Amino acid sequence: MDAPAQQRQHEIQKVTLIGAVLDALLGFAKVIVGVLANSHALIADGIHSFSDLLTDAMVIVVSKFSHHGPDEDHPYGHGRFETFATVVLGALLIAVAGAMAYDSVYRLLYSEQLSIPAWPALVVAGISIVSKEWIYHYTKAVGEKYNSKMLVANAWHSRSDAISSIVVLVGVAGAMLGISWLDNVAALVVAIMIAKIGWDLAWESVQELVDTALSAEEVDGMKGIIMQIEGVVGVHELRSRKMGADALLDIHIQVGSKVSVSEGHNIGVWVTDSLLKNVKSITDVTVHIDPEDDDNDDARIEGKVVLLPLRGDVMAALNETWEGIAYTESIKKINLHYLRDSVQAEVFMPADVLNGEAFDRAQFQAELQKGTSHLPWLSHISVWFG
Repeated sequence: MDAPAQQRQHEIQKVTLIGAVLDALLGFAKVIVGVLANSHALIADGIHSFSDLLTDAMVIVVSKFSHHGPDEDHPYGHGRFETFATVVLGALLIAVAGAMAYDSVYRLLYSEQLSIPAWPALVVAGISIVSKEWIYHYTKAVGEKYNSKMLVANAWHSRSDAISSIVVLVGVAGAMLGISWLDNVAALVVAIMIAKIGWDLAWESVQELVDTALSAEEVDGMKGIIMQIEGVVGVHELRSRKMGADALLDIHIQVGSKVSVSEGHNIGVWVTDSLLKNVKSITDVTVHIDPEDDDNDDARIEGKVVLLPLRGDVMAALNETWEGIAYTESIKKINLHYLRDSVQAEVFMPADVLNGEAFDRAQFQAELQKGTSHLPWLSHISVWFG
């Protein structure tokens, strides 16, 4: 693990440990005082705090694994551990909320006389509101600094605890003023809030697990960065997916149709470097170099691939058809370009053949073109001297 990853893991674990201690203290205080002060809403809020404690433990454990670099079994790293943990976290919250809601509804429907909570429940709810709002801001700041969705989600979980404590405060106060059923209604509202948070967390992470793309705004921004690189003619495909806090890209860029392989590769290296420097969430970029925009080709749209002959077969066909044509024995090299489902050949001749009185440049090129007219995959022949 490199130094930045170690720093990220340390900060995430530090803020989470502080939150865990706070959640443990609040959980015990709410449950004990809730029992002694006859407040079912405060007991439900205590269970909410214990669910926060569970998620804190999950964040600490998962952050240790998710920060491991790529290995043989996980070539793209371990970021999906964080995503999977967020799904589990959301499912647990929904389950806890369901149990709390059932208990609250049961008490409202079948309890003959609802108990009236005492004033200590108000004090504990007030302490919870202040402390959980503080840990929310602290955790969210660290999560945004290190682009950790799991930590930001945990921060919002803490804020939900603060909001639920406000609901408890209102419910307890209402029950003490004579509206006895308000405490149980407050417990039910807390349960619904927890379920909503759990659903949002789980659904977003499930989308990530099935490789949901980045937003259109993010993709447009990346295309703008790519188009600033000299030599890039166009970006006709950009596929993206998320893995925890990381973004992975698969890009098809168009370069000049006859640039060398090494120049096209160098342009791709610049594209990769520019994206990694300008978008901190990107950790892996695969660049495919295209000599043309083939997005609208009928064959591509229909899922068909046109297989053109490889160099060995092309050279064998050219040598056979050009046998007997004068001066072909002087050809120095032949470059092949595969464009628009056809092959274009560049024939390079030594300059001194132009000095021969018997050599006719136009006639030579015409004979080469005529000799290959039966090859359906060969579209053009150019002759160069030098």
